Amino acid sequence: MSPIYLIVLVTVLTHTSFKGSKVLISLYAIELGANPLTIGVLFAMYSVFPVLLSVYAGKLSDRFGFRVPMLFGATGLAAGLLLPFIVPQLATLFISAALVGLCYIFYTVAVQHLIGAYGDGIERTRNYSIFSLGVALTALLGPTTAGFAIDVIGYRSTYLLLAVLPVLPIVLLFFVPRLIPAARSRHKLKGRQRITDLLGDPPLRRILITAGLIETGLELFNFFLPIYARSIGLSASLIGVIMGSFAMALLVVRTFMPSLVRRTSEERVLSVSLYVATAACLVFPFASSFPQLLAVAFVLGLGLGCGSPLSLVLAYNRSPRDRSGEAIGVRQTVNKITEMVMPLIFGSLGTLLGMGAVFCVDAGMLALAAWLMGRDATTRAEARVSAQRTQEDPVRGI
Repeated sequence: MSPIYLIVLVTVLTHTSFKGSKVLISLYAIELGANPLTIGVLFAMYSVFPVLLSVYAGKLSDRFGFRVPMLFGATGLAAGLLLPFIVPQLATLFISAALVGLCYIFYTVAVQHLIGAYGDGIERTRNYSIFSLGVALTALLGPTTAGFAIDVIGYRSTYLLLAVLPVLPIVLLFFVPRLIPAARSRHKLKGRQRITDLLGDPPLRRILITAGLIETGLELFNFFLPIYARSIGLSASLIGVIMGSFAMALLVVRTFMPSLVRRTSEERVLSVSLYVATAACLVFPFASSFPQLLAVAFVLGLGLGCGSPLSLVLAYNRSPRDRSGEAIGVRQTVNKITEMVMPLIFGSLGTLLGMGAVFCVDAGMLALAAWLMGRDATTRAEARVSAQRTQEDPVRGI
């Protein structure tokens, strides 16, 4: 079996736990009497430490390899999910979310860097597509597992169930070190390396901004869907099915993503898909029943499905050689700032102005991201045409 598929299998187990915990924490907090703003703070706790540590995690994978950060992340994930089972209180949920965020960011950055290191060009896009299919599968398995488990065995036992899932990855990473290859480059980088050097590169900066804007759509769905669905009387199981519909759309669009990219470009596919997500956000507040939410969630998933893998590909491709892990860490920092800030903003806006205003604001953000990538796609296409003309008429290139 290709190492890519083994790595994806390990990631499916850990990320199913992580995704499931985000649904579980929302519904458990509601059960414990939390309001939308408190739930927003809980969601933000997942991202407090990743904001500070993502770049450091990327530098570690650049210099020392992938296995140890992944092992640390999987172990910390399991420990964080055990806490609410042991101490079932609202305060414990804050500690649990912070610990999971602190540890799991090392796994996330290392595995994303590892996938990018396996190939170049379209092969890298294909590898990220395979990886993103695994992640999309966790977006289906995590919420549905958590939703049905809550209804069957209760909140505490569901936390225990999710804590068990990373055990196999921990065992494999610890006892089978050959599962994860060594980093290709372990030499010490020359000179002082600054984040501002990466942020000063316009193409890389644009994709980092776009990645952050894409994350607003993902966080809006993960944060507001359980709250809104509960408010119209849907059970935890039905909420899990709706989130599973979103995940099914991710699987569909990511299956066809490599062929779409081959026909156009990463930037063009990303731009068009984000315009689809924009439209879905504008329609979402008008969905008031289970079938309607199921359909809108699926369309939103189609729109956002290409966002994470293609922003990863572009961040890797646009980063300097030997600093790709750091660039992925910067991307994660931007995403985690978004994950930390947006639930607070969305929670406040939702309380003051209602859900419609929140979705309209996010639609504007996604439209901006679509426009940025559309402009980059046009620039890339023009450069390609110019290069072809130069090859056909060498005198013109002198």
